[in-house]
Amino acid sequence: MEEIGLSIPKTHFFDSLLTALAPYYPTLRSFRRGLLFLTVFAVDTRYPGNNASKRQAVAAVRWADRVRKTARQLLGIREHGRKKP
Repeated sequence: MEEIGLSIPKTHFFDSLLTALAPYYPTLRSFRRGLLFLTVFAVDTRYPGNNASKRQAVAAVRWADRVRKTARQLLGIREHGRKKP
C-alpha cells in the first residue's frame, strides 16, 4: 500500500485492505473469498475453544500461498529458493 501512497491501517480484516487496493490492482478482487476466509480463520482460531480442522488449515495455507505469490509479483519481488516440504 505504501508503494501507491496509501497508509497501512492496523487491521485483521483483509477485506478492508482489499477494498483499498482493488482500484489500483483490480486482479486482486479474485481473492475476496479467500481473504474473507483467512480473516475468520486467523482471528477466531487464536482464542481457546476455537480450533480449526485439518481441512481448514490446509485451505488457509493454500490461500495464503496464493496471496503471497500474487503480492510478490505485484511488488516485483522474485521468489528465492523456497524449499517445498
